[in-house]
Amino acid sequence: MLEIVVETENWERDVRVSAEELAGLVRRIGDDGDRFLVIQRIPDLPDVFAQVWHKAGGDYTLEHRDGAADRHFQVMVDGPEDVIAALTGWARQEAGWDAGLTWSPLDMGPVSEVPPLDLDSDERAELERRVREALVGGYHSRAELAELAEEYLVTKDRRPVSREQAQALADRMWLERVAEQAAWQGETDPERLTRAFGALQESGITARENFTCCRNCGQSEIGGEGGPDARGFVYFHTQCTDSAAAGQGLTLLYGGFDGSAETTVAIGREVVAALEAAGLPTEWDQDPGKAITVTPLDWRRRLIG
Repeated sequence: MLEIVVETENWERDVRVSAEELAGLVRRIGDDGDRFLVIQRIPDLPDVFAQVWHKAGGDYTLEHRDGAADRHFQVMVDGPEDVIAALTGWARQEAGWDAGLTWSPLDMGPVSEVPPLDLDSDERAELERRVREALVGGYHSRAELAELAEEYLVTKDRRPVSREQAQALADRMWLERVAEQAAWQGETDPERLTRAFGALQESGITARENFTCCRNCGQSEIGGEGGPDARGFVYFHTQCTDSAAAGQGLTLLYGGFDGSAETTVAIGREVVAALEAAGLPTEWDQDPGKAITVTPLDWRRRLIG
């Protein structure tokens, strides 16, 4: 699999696609509402991306940017195969991936300087604490973190953080976290959790990570996530994620779609078995009215973007 995220004009978002899947997406674009792809590496880095635009019957406009306004390039390509080769090489970070195409620099205009934040020390510390909490949780994109930073201190009479300041803050803290995770070795506990949830999903149990904002919303919406053959569910919401990121373990909510205590206990046992098979310890007394807790848990979720 390629360590990339591909987003389309029609709002599809594919994480870690194969080279064949990327090729299929390139060949597909061209119709109204489905004319471009934007590709980021994992983890996403500010101002590092590739993109292609194509309208049926015309050439392909291929671009890539390498971290700064003066490192943004474009080339026109008359068929999809050269685009596929270039994007696949870019995704793999192959040496010389851009050779063979005649790239031209794009003038993106002057870069505006972002003014420093006008916050006192307590406000700055509180804002950075909240952004850091979301970063450690690991499910936010850079855009979502910037939105959080922009809105967090807003009151009826005051909006102290501009969009540009919020983006600069989010990007700085994002890069700090990327540097931290570069030292991590091997599979982390959140990756074990994802592996367990994947196995549960394949077995007919609807499994969702960081699903909705709270238990009430989760319980009301999880039924809509399952397919016709789903036997039950397991999920954790964003407040559970925050607790796990703070070192307090992870609470899992689960049940059967038929509402019976017997099915709920059976689903709980399957969840515990899948977690333990993935190497994660659990606490649960088989009471259908009590949540499953994954603890102890070292929450190091690698960023995607």
